[in-house]
Amino acid sequence: MIEKNVKTEFSAKVVEPAIDNSAYVHPLAAVIGNVILGKNVMVAPFAAVRGDEGQPLFVGDDSNVQDGVIIHALETEHHGKPVEKNLFEVNGGKYAVYVGKRVSLAHQVQIHGPAVVMDDTFVGMKVLVFKAYVGRRCVIEPGCILMGVKVPDGRIVPAGTVIKEQAAADALPRVTDDYPLKDLNKEVVHVNTSLAREYNKAKG
Repeated sequence: MIEKNVKTEFSAKVVEPAIDNSAYVHPLAAVIGNVILGKNVMVAPFAAVRGDEGQPLFVGDDSNVQDGVIIHALETEHHGKPVEKNLFEVNGGKYAVYVGKRVSLAHQVQIHGPAVVMDDTFVGMKVLVFKAYVGRRCVIEPGCILMGVKVPDGRIVPAGTVIKEQAAADALPRVTDDYPLKDLNKEVVHVNTSLAREYNKAKG
């Protein structure tokens, strides 16, 4: 389902999602309102990308939004004025949620804005990112919670870890050549961009 948001006191504009022609949104997924999906993005069944409260929501080229993923955000407008605390600035723009290029959001991930996940990062199953910034080339293993912190580039968040203090985020281990999951994201991106391409071909 792809549809406009509704006008409310916290959302003065009605916006149609902006979806690149090469992206694929499964019929059992929901993409609503002020959402931008880049090239080759794959949105799998039962995912919800809902730009009807906090907005805009951005998903960059070659990223994937897998089954059951939720992308949503706290309100970014109040009676016509921006709620700055609920926005992140990335590359000169302001976003409620910004997901970069070649990012994998695995099954049942929740990215709840204000939140940022930068390029080439893998976010494992059932992870929650809320009021947090995740740098480039990170691996967030399954079952983690990240709240109110900035995860530096190239870090590993071990499975099941809860990070709510910046000192803990700064102390996270680095992705090294001997880390078993260091190439996982490249493989997942390859699979999902291929799926987007072939599903688009199949629907004619």
